[in-house]
Amino acid sequence: MNVPVALRRARVTALAGGVGAARLIRGVVRLLPPRSLTLVVNTGDDEEFYGLHVSPDVDTMIYTLGGVAPPGRGWGIAGDSSRVLGALRRFYPQAWFQLGDLDFATHIRRSQLLRDGSRLHVVTAELARSYGVESTILPMSNDPVRTVVETRSGVRLSFQQYFVRRKARDSVRRILYRGQRDAAPTPGVLEAIRSADLLLLPPSNPFTSILPILGLRGVGRALRERRAPLVAVSPVAGGRAVRGPLGGMLRGRGLPVSPLGIASVYRGLVDGIVIDAADERLVPRLEHQGLAVAVTDVRMDTLARSVAVARVALDLGQALRRRR
Repeated sequence: MNVPVALRRARVTALAGGVGAARLIRGVVRLLPPRSLTLVVNTGDDEEFYGLHVSPDVDTMIYTLGGVAPPGRGWGIAGDSSRVLGALRRFYPQAWFQLGDLDFATHIRRSQLLRDGSRLHVVTAELARSYGVESTILPMSNDPVRTVVETRSGVRLSFQQYFVRRKARDSVRRILYRGQRDAAPTPGVLEAIRSADLLLLPPSNPFTSILPILGLRGVGRALRERRAPLVAVSPVAGGRAVRGPLGGMLRGRGLPVSPLGIASVYRGLVDGIVIDAADERLVPRLEHQGLAVAVTDVRMDTLARSVAVARVALDLGQALRRRR
């Protein structure tokens, strides 16, 4: 582990969702003891499919840390087949959400435990253990919070309808977080924020993966009162989103598709940001906003690149810790 000894003993908490987050985290656990890491994971895109409770972001983290996620695609289970889904189309002719045969086992077990009265965070802990995950994975809330995308034409879509079924082709007017106002974070979330030695915001889409977490009751206050620095990794590079529909969402809010736009979304929250080398010219403007900046190649399409980006983010966090 080629990181400072002090950081190896640090408690690290990441607010996370999506494949971009999973790619950073797979690098982090190659540098730090996995048990030192807590993930607070978005559940705003949870949905019921085929009678089962599906938690896409939580499962992406479990499968990644459990070593079964396909390296290139990032979601699902490597080598999975889809015979069950093919058979289900007899009963669900319009089936559009893809689940693999091995993936179904996770959702069946989750749904059974939830029906039996277990809370989502307890169920998640069991599922993570079954895959040999040593890090702590906390779904952001046991209460239902659902991300809803309102299109320019006034249609409201669940996140999965917007992103998967309609392939993010609709222009977005605004994003709503149904149930967020009344939702409480799961046990352990606020403590993980308050007790962390370093906080990370991976290169997730802030609107669909991070803001659902930040708006939960008490989370904003815990972050404002935190003692640890918070480092973000930019999900945009060279004027484009690294993955997904983030570019259009930033433009829809009148923000630049650049680290400056990300800094605006997280204004007053982050202490440092890792940006892509293509955006190095923006360093003085980001520093003028009071941010510490590190520059690297933020693409993480291989494990080696994930480790490299994770090292830069952790080094920046350690430098910020020394300043406090």
